[in-house]
Amino acid sequence: MRRAHTNYAYEPIPTTSHDGLEDENERMTDHLKDKIHALKSLSIDIGNEVQYQEKMLRGMDEDFERTSGSLTASVSRVLRLSKGSHTYYILYLMLFSVAIFFILWVTVKFF
Repeated sequence: MRRAHTNYAYEPIPTTSHDGLEDENERMTDHLKDKIHALKSLSIDIGNEVQYQEKMLRGMDEDFERTSGSLTASVSRVLRLSKGSHTYYILYLMLFSVAIFFILWVTVKFF
């Protein structure tokens, strides 16, 4: 099948005023600047939050390290005591620990 030869005429795009296009471009540019500014402030806030959280995590890590060292030293002392001939010291230590925990529990529960 052959295509019929049609003559397409040139139809120019309706022209708008040059000032109208410039105004539209300026408005879109201002809108884009506002979005970029909001995105920049959001990314700065995220960066600040990440730095703060990293600082807090490093502090917690150091606290856990100190606590772990202290706990290890305490356990080694208790084990050394238990190997000695003074077995009643362990019993006294356990009773003292239970009493302290009970006092703390009562304090937290009722005050």
